[in-house]
Parts: sequence; structure tokens; C-alpha cells
Amino acid sequence: MKEKIVLAYSGGLDTTAIIPWLKENFDYEVICVCVDVGQENELEGLEERAKLSGASKLYIEDAVDEFVNDYIIPCVKAGAVYENKYLLGTSMARPVIAKRLVEVAKKEGATAICHGATGKGNDQVRFELTIKALAPELKIVAPWRMWNLKSREEEIKYCAEHGITLPFSADNSYSRDRNIWHLSHEGLELEDPSKAPNYDHILMLSVPPQKAPDQGETISLAFEKGIPTSLNGKPMSPANIIKALNVLGGKHGIGIVDIVENRVVGMKSRGVYETPGGTILMEAHSQLEELILDRDTLSVKKEIANRFASLVYEGKWFTPLRKAYQAFVDVTQEYVTGEVKLMLYKGNIIKQGTTSPYSLYDEEIASFTTGELYNHKDAEGFINLFGLSMKVRAMKYGFDSKPNK
Repeated sequence: MKEKIVLAYSGGLDTTAIIPWLKENFDYEVICVCVDVGQENELEGLEERAKLSGASKLYIEDAVDEFVNDYIIPCVKAGAVYENKYLLGTSMARPVIAKRLVEVAKKEGATAICHGATGKGNDQVRFELTIKALAPELKIVAPWRMWNLKSREEEIKYCAEHGITLPFSADNSYSRDRNIWHLSHEGLELEDPSKAPNYDHILMLSVPPQKAPDQGETISLAFEKGIPTSLNGKPMSPANIIKALNVLGGKHGIGIVDIVENRVVGMKSRGVYETPGGTILMEAHSQLEELILDRDTLSVKKEIANRFASLVYEGKWFTPLRKAYQAFVDVTQEYVTGEVKLMLYKGNIIKQGTTSPYSLYDEEIASFTTGELYNHKDAEGFINLFGLSMKVRAMKYGFDSKPNK
């Protein structure tokens, strides 16, 4: 009886070529698994393609709600952004995909899992760390680190030699990854950071800001304990809010970023990311937090956000540290409830007002007008104590006015 292997299958050229390669080199029974995280029309025709290529069966796993509720929302609440720009679209999706691969592998009694990630990218790390954390007994097969196929032309030829005729062309195109949160683009002119992105050719979810409508559009988002609950007064699930915001944000050129990022494997890479709905959601959540969280909590939370983002980027979702960070974040979200109004205009998100029953902003205290809760004279004693160490040092050593060299 043949051993079974579960293949993370997208239906693209790489994972299609992997099916006959696995059978030829390992004599595995190949079970394909495509995990739906919101890639939409990319799922069409997959079963026929997988079986035509030699797979014994195909699972299409609906993980959209799990992805949104258990992975995206924790990152939104954390404010997790990698290197100040990347909203972790691909990074967040890989753990849930790998988790579903493990579940199918255990159900089928498979002995190995295979993925189509290259030997230069982050995804190999993310897939394999998750598999190691959830099923250390399973073998991992990574064809891109093993086979001799070096180009799309060679992959197409290999498929043809194995009786697989598929609608793939050898032309160069962008490497893309899509889910409900974002769409990423790499390759072609983007590999040269001195060149501007050809946005008219690249963008699929959005329009360039300069081609967005001349009239801005105001929206409102409501949150309860850091979780989005309604859009423009209409209660909706987080997944449906993201879908609706993708349309609105795309229309107004929101969330298009051109990034040179530091990959886990040590190299820099450039990509263009479209995250229209995610950018709006993150900004709205941040605006609500600035009204509610106290100074010390907000300061520490920003530090945790950077560390949280790095963990997710590196594929360390299923670790005690990520759980500990998330526990801290969940405590900070207890009172992050309220409504945020925003105007979307030519790539910009413009504040239109924020309200919360738990706001720490007190107009009587903040106003320039003297009120009962704040006595201007109290500031003198505070400043004397706050600056005491600086004053003592100056008295002891004098003040050095020379700039540092």
C-alpha cells in the first residue's frame, strides 16, 4: 500500500507540476488540499486540474471565517505591522493553511506534507514551523529545494511529458498571493528598486490614488472590545466588513504600498501590496485606541505590536510567546468600544470624528479654559519633581552645550 502525502495545492503551475513529480520520485499517493482563505475565483476548476495531474482526491477547505476571526482579528487588535508598512497578509494566512494540511494529513493517515514554496522565500519557513509545532511526526517534502526544474518553461515541458496539458503559458508575470485581507505582487520591474511600479498593469483590487474619484466618501465603523461589528450602521461579521471595505478602499486607492522588506531567510525583497480594507480597519482601530488607552498601556502596546508582527512574519504563530503577547493585547481591548468616522479620498484616510463610552478624553480637563478638575498651579510642583534629576546633574557637572560627535 502506497504512503500518502498531502500537498498544499493552489492549482498554479508549480503545485500542478509537483503532483507527477511526487509520484515519480517517491511513489506517493498524492492528496491535494486547497485551503480557501478568500482567494475567490482562483478556486475555479481545481478538482478537475488536480485529478488530471494525478492526484487521488482534492479537499477544498473553507477557512475564511477561521482565518478572519482567529488570525486577522488578533493582529488587528495587536496593531501588528511588519517594518511599519506590511500588514502581514500572507504571513497571517500560512499558519491556518498549514494547520488545515495537518488536519487532513491526520484524517487520511498520511506520512508527509508537501508545499510548493521556494527555497528563497518566507513561506517555506512559515509552513514548516507550523507543521513542526502541530505534527512533528510528519515528514516534509519541499520540491523547490530538491528538483532540477528551473523555469516555467521547464515545468510546462515536464507536465507535457507526463501527459498533462494545462492552460499555462511560459510568459513572465507577477508572482501573486491573494486572500480576503490582501493581494501581493512580486517580480518583473519590481525586482529593480530603481524602477517605479507599473500600477496600471499591477493593480487588481484598487485604482491608483490619482485615478480615484474626486469626491471623498465618509464611512463609519463600530467596534466592541477591539472587534469590528458594523459598517455604516449595519451589523456585519468581521469577514463581511473586510470584504465591503475592500471594495470601498479599492475604489478610493487606499492601502497600496511599495515595500522593500527584510525576509526571514536574510535577503531583501520588494513587493507591492494591495490591502484596501485592512488598511482602513487598522487605521480605524488605531484611532479608537488613542481615545481610550492610557499613556503607559498605549506605549507598551506599541512595543508588543512590533514584536507580535515579527513573530507572525517569521511563522511563529503556534508558540507560547505569541499566545502571551495575545493575552496582553486582549486585556488592553476590554474597553476598545466605540465608533470611528473616516473619509476615504484619493489614497488618504481622513478623520471625521471618534466616539466611545469609555473615552479617557475629558473636554473640561483638556480645554484651555480653567476648570475645577485641573489647577494650573499644580503644574509647577510636578515640573520641579519631574525635572529634579536633570537639575541635580546640571548642578553637579554643569551643562555641556556641545552637540554629540
